[in-house]
Amino acid sequence: MKKCDIADDILKVVKRGTVIPAQPLALDENRMFDKKHQAALTKYYIDAGVGGIAVGVHSTQFEIRDPDIGLFEPVLAFTSKVIDDYCKQQGRQILKVAGVCGQTEQAIKEAEFVCSNGYHAALLSLSAFKDNSVEDMLKHCRTIASIMPIIGFYLQTSVGGRVLPYSFWREFCEIDNVLAIKMAPFNRYQTFDVVRAVCDAGKENGITLYTGNDDNIIVDLLTPYKITTNHGEVNIRIRGGLLGHWCVWTKKAVELLDEIHHITENNLPVPPELLQRNVEVTDMNAALFDSANKFAGCIPGIHEVLRRQGLLKGTWCLNPNEVLSVGQSDELDRVYSAYPHLNDDEFVKNNKKNWF
Repeated sequence: MKKCDIADDILKVVKRGTVIPAQPLALDENRMFDKKHQAALTKYYIDAGVGGIAVGVHSTQFEIRDPDIGLFEPVLAFTSKVIDDYCKQQGRQILKVAGVCGQTEQAIKEAEFVCSNGYHAALLSLSAFKDNSVEDMLKHCRTIASIMPIIGFYLQTSVGGRVLPYSFWREFCEIDNVLAIKMAPFNRYQTFDVVRAVCDAGKENGITLYTGNDDNIIVDLLTPYKITTNHGEVNIRIRGGLLGHWCVWTKKAVELLDEIHHITENNLPVPPELLQRNVEVTDMNAALFDSANKFAGCIPGIHEVLRRQGLLKGTWCLNPNEVLSVGQSDELDRVYSAYPHLNDDEFVKNNKKNWF
């Protein structure tokens, strides 16, 4: 890896597949950065057993980059230090992922900053390239990859992404310093484009696939792909998740992925109960992300779960218009009641005092 070198122990976990929550932003009632609760959230994820944390991504709120708000650098620097200090206490190491956005000039500045603050990889958003050519985007990706390892990101169009054709991903896989790809188009066809591109490029052992499809988490992780390429038949799996959904109920997510690894690594039959749980997780996600209202309450929904657990003080967002949708709290009540085995409230209750 170029710069921001990743320790072998961390790389091993990332390659096997791990839980990487997309961390939200803790704010107080005045919409000011709440360091106490941000630190508690970070410690929660580490104690839950995650293999990485992503900061400065969609759930951290893109408004942190607004000059009038100016929270990008403070939040990422603070969180990096909390991760380092707490992991040292626990005798652990995890992958630190930073969201990197904007056109190339902005992205370079962000990448250089996060690299200097100890982040290992950049989750590279292409939302700013909606009207650019494939070659423009590839040039941009190569530039950031020359600064630090990158994680490709296929973001669904409903929240600011764009359609990225197979041809883009096939060339993207040829870029040096690509660690992984997060596939989050919420679309089976587009997800398959990425899987096929990785295999056609012969990078099935070099680029690790992560799901960001919060609407289909378990099936994504269970599915074996057998791709016919010019260099033969390739078997590949989606190994882990870099997910907004996994920034809540995180202990259960870690247990789930461990269960899936046990099944897939030992070539065991998939229990029907696990397929049923996929539907349950998707239903939980619909309430959490507010799919009924085109994801308008996605971030407040995340905040509401963490508020109920006592990990956040409230559901405030930097944009005061970003609030729970009408009926969303009732939907969260419904899924909590329907699927008590999917929340980790007891784990949080038993450990919360340590995190504060």
